Amino acid sequence: MDTAKGGKRDAKAPAFRAVKGDTSPEAELHDADSGAGSDPSPPSEAQAAPSSADPGSRSAATQALAPSPSRPGYTARKSRPDALKRIAPKPTAAAAEAGPAKIQPVAGPATIKKRHRGIMWSFVALVILPIVVAAAYLWMVAKDQYASTVAFSIRKEELSSSLDLLGGITKLSGGGSSDTDVLYDFIRSQGLVAEIDRELDLGRIYGAEWPEDPIFSYDPSGTIEDLLRHWKRKVQITYDTGTGLMTLRVLAFDPVDATAIATKILEESTRMINALSADAREDATSYARLELEHAVERLKQARSDLTAFRLRSQIVDPQADLQGQMGVLNNLQAQLADSLVELDLLRTSARDDDPRIQKATRRIEVIENRIVAEREKFGIGGQGPGGEDYATLVAEFERLTVDREFAEETYRAALVSYDAALAEAKRKSLYLAAHIQPTMAERSDFPRRWTLQALTSFFLLMAWAIGVLIYYSIRDRR
Repeated sequence: MDTAKGGKRDAKAPAFRAVKGDTSPEAELHDADSGAGSDPSPPSEAQAAPSSADPGSRSAATQALAPSPSRPGYTARKSRPDALKRIAPKPTAAAAEAGPAKIQPVAGPATIKKRHRGIMWSFVALVILPIVVAAAYLWMVAKDQYASTVAFSIRKEELSSSLDLLGGITKLSGGGSSDTDVLYDFIRSQGLVAEIDRELDLGRIYGAEWPEDPIFSYDPSGTIEDLLRHWKRKVQITYDTGTGLMTLRVLAFDPVDATAIATKILEESTRMINALSADAREDATSYARLELEHAVERLKQARSDLTAFRLRSQIVDPQADLQGQMGVLNNLQAQLADSLVELDLLRTSARDDDPRIQKATRRIEVIENRIVAEREKFGIGGQGPGGEDYATLVAEFERLTVDREFAEETYRAALVSYDAALAEAKRKSLYLAAHIQPTMAERSDFPRRWTLQALTSFFLLMAWAIGVLIYYSIRDRR
């Protein structure tokens, strides 16, 4: 029974080795050992431990362990094809109908195709050739240009406090961003270009190298719109929003022309800022100035009416004249009192027909009549120096005086308002402060040939690469 089991294990072992594909001598030796292992009897000492003294003992042991038909439990090894036939799956009906599988041929060596040549020629035509043309133009055709730099900022005065207003102490501050934006648009405007063209002839300056350098020069026969576009290329404006500083770089083929253009831009910008400041000051002070003019006219009229009253009444100040009249009346009353006392004394010591009593009586009558006449001047029907009663004169004088005083107060208030408006307008007044005057170049730094060449090469290469990627993307989708 053990022999039968051993035979079955020997039948399975070759099939397992066929699957693994191990046909080495060591594997066959292992098969022999497995077949021998079916024998329950242990190997002899001669077979298990060969003598180390005998050099041929190892080969003898190997031969002893090798499978042999004479050994018990030996089972013949099945051939390799038979084992493969046992393990290989049976072909299906669909595979039988399809026939034998086709073997794909091995890929051949890479060769240059027509599309590869097209891509190489496109690289030459769209990248290499334009780069060479651009380099030739920049270094052989393009003319040297000179730059003039000018930097300025819009400033305004600010009164920090009321004490500074009284003392006239001011501080400077930068103008707002809106003012700088206005100046930026003005420098790039057609009006400024036309004004400078009338004075400096920009067509002559920018068209000096036409047509030798058609890219960087201007066609003198162009319109004002063409000149404006070329102006924006030649005048570069840099604006720092944090500090409010504005820097201009003006290019021209001659350094003198570049400096002249930069100077003219500075002059026209200053004129424009001053005009804006004047307009703002006019708007801020126009109402206050009108009020002041009205107050002045009113004060003049009040003083004129008072002067006419004085000329007509011949009284400079009715109050003072009235006080004088009151002094006369008081004096007459004092004299009347003295005369009455004197008459009473005479009557106590003299007879009634005494001439002194008669004289004193007449004196008293004259003084009383004068007092009555003086009192009539202050009442209705009384006549002043100008033929009018004092009540009417005083009333008219008081009215004219009130009108004059009110006109004077109105004038003072209007004057204060006008001064405040002037101070506010001065606080908001703008001016252009140039911290870098127009410079004169001694060396040509433009056009920046290496920068332009590098940018041209980069964009050409990127455009070509994107085109190739698009081509292969479309080709792969077919």
